[in-house]
Amino acid sequence: MARGRTRGAAHSSADSGGRGRGRAGGRTGRRIAVAVAVLAVVAGGVYGGTALKRHGDASHAEPAGVPSAQTTLVRRTDLSDSKALPGTLGYGAALTIRGAGKGLITKLPAPGSTITRGKPLYWEDDQPVTVFYGDTPVFRTLDEAAVKAGASGTDVTVLADNLKALGYDIGPEPRGTQPATGADKAPGTLLTSPLLDALKRWQRDTGRQQTGTLSVGQLVVLPGAVRVGAVKAQLGDPAAAAEVLSVTSRRKSVSVTVNAGDADRIHRGDKVSIALPDAREVPGKVTSVGTTVQGGAAGESDPTGGDASPSLQVTVVPVDSDSVKNLDAASVRVTFTTQTRENVLTVPVGALLALQEGGYALQRPDGRLIPVETGLFAKGRVEVSGAGVEEGERVVTAS
Repeated sequence: MARGRTRGAAHSSADSGGRGRGRAGGRTGRRIAVAVAVLAVVAGGVYGGTALKRHGDASHAEPAGVPSAQTTLVRRTDLSDSKALPGTLGYGAALTIRGAGKGLITKLPAPGSTITRGKPLYWEDDQPVTVFYGDTPVFRTLDEAAVKAGASGTDVTVLADNLKALGYDIGPEPRGTQPATGADKAPGTLLTSPLLDALKRWQRDTGRQQTGTLSVGQLVVLPGAVRVGAVKAQLGDPAAAAEVLSVTSRRKSVSVTVNAGDADRIHRGDKVSIALPDAREVPGKVTSVGTTVQGGAAGESDPTGGDASPSLQVTVVPVDSDSVKNLDAASVRVTFTTQTRENVLTVPVGALLALQEGGYALQRPDGRLIPVETGLFAKGRVEVSGAGVEEGERVVTAS
């Protein structure tokens, strides 16, 4: 099955030893050219054989071995391709908190403070504005008049859930007894007098006036515990519509901009490696892959000289939060595993020979060739397959 190579015009006919060295050098040169070209192609992200030197005509080969050539073994292993991208370590996107009360801001928290359920976020007219967890803000006054009117809704649900979580008896839970039946009816929890009694006890225990009334601006409803970011308001500022402060997640994360064409290879839960400024590498995992594409069409240039290629935001978190406890913000590099081939036969890229008729082959030490199909190129090795290639077989390589 082996095919020979066309002799070059520069080979000397006067000395057979010179011809032997010329053949060995030609094979090694082709193998080195293959390795250099393939590695250049892999680094550029384009796979093709157009940059490789062609193998000669097989019919004129002399089946002489190459005693001085290097050899390597065909190995079965897992092969992975990876891509390192720059990222920014921080506390994630900030959420701006606006005031909704009618008074003046009289006390503000320190940046970096952690605020949990039932704790004050800031103070208005010396009254604490408290954090409750949920997804619906208090948008109306909840009092006995609202009870008589049969008020219900998800804002009442937020009040009931948080008072219960803080240890207060809210009485029977009439959740679901007030279904939506018209434009003036909302699904959710029905406001009851026992629930307002629990509100009054909470007001007493936290030093508030025991009114049994909850007004707009007395609570800030957030998805969970937060860290205070930037404090924007000044003491004495009117609370209404003011940008009081910003909050972030308490957990540090890394934001990475990924080319939209590569994002389909990245999935939530994927393991990554995070290279920190102090040269440490810590394990991480992908927690979210954005679905909003930013930037223009591929190849389009930004007027300011930047890259306007379409991209997505990927969020990564360190597995061990203590590994970044001394960093509030930093530039890092995140390495993603983009492709993995398990239990495949591999050789160094330098073992490939490009054939004139197309495709590749491996060379045994006795000079015979083994045609192969190539797969994934990664970390200087290449996946190979074919009828004549076996694990543990020794083949010639240039590197």
